[in-house]
Amino acid sequence: MSAEVNDQRIIPPPPPGIQSRSLRRAFSDMAAGLRSRELWLHLGWQDIKQRYRRSVLGPLWITIATGVTAVAMGLLYGELFHMDIKTFLPYVTLGFIFWNFIQNSILDGAEVFSKNEGLIKQLPAPVSVHVYRNSWRQLIIFAHNIVIYLVILIVFPQPLNWTVVLVIPAIALFVLNGIWVTIVFGILSTRFRDIGQLLTTAVQLVFFMTPIIWTTDSLGRQTGEQSERLKLVELNPMYHYLEITRGPLLGQSVAFYHWLIVLACTAVGWLMAILVMRNYRARVAYWV
Repeated sequence: MSAEVNDQRIIPPPPPGIQSRSLRRAFSDMAAGLRSRELWLHLGWQDIKQRYRRSVLGPLWITIATGVTAVAMGLLYGELFHMDIKTFLPYVTLGFIFWNFIQNSILDGAEVFSKNEGLIKQLPAPVSVHVYRNSWRQLIIFAHNIVIYLVILIVFPQPLNWTVVLVIPAIALFVLNGIWVTIVFGILSTRFRDIGQLLTTAVQLVFFMTPIIWTTDSLGRQTGEQSERLKLVELNPMYHYLEITRGPLLGQSVAFYHWLIVLACTAVGWLMAILVMRNYRARVAYWV
């Protein structure tokens, strides 16, 4: 009996620094992931190459698929809504380009851990490496797709001015949001696999509720209640995300409240991401 007591006495309590559920460990993981940029830059590029392996055009299929869809939808809905194709086609094209970034960040982010089960279990790397990998992949796809807008800009020139530089901080906000979305939905979807299916349905629904293939002006002209309908549209956060990116590239001034809403959503999203990283980061390897 005394031996057991002595054994218990000589075992020191675990130091508080090794607790997995701590903000310090969460921030440390994200910082270590940033330092491993060579790894996630390579993995993200390999994802693109692997997707189009053995195809003749390779990653150019990204541009072709988006371009054909955007032009076809722009021509169709431009005719239905009696819109000027010179302004409506660039509008729809940019809507599709930035929507693809949002959509892929959500849907690919929800699967980023479950699809890399083997790599997570075999490679001793921070969890955030796979988060940055997903955001880097979305930037590569965006770079392919923005070429479509440049081509349309040559055909249908837009009244661009100095506000075009605002697209740079807007894209930076897109990346920041893509990171927290991947953290939150990626980790939670690893534990609850139904979340991925719910996100797929929700994203499809939000697409039709967001002014991508239609404009708020056309909605107002048809119903005669533009102000009331616009209030409903503005409840959709995706509307504000598109406004801060699409507006500068169309030569339009963007109201400051769009930026405030996006910044508020970004702040709330990062708070959720930090909490999720703090509480569940260490369990990802077991859940996959």
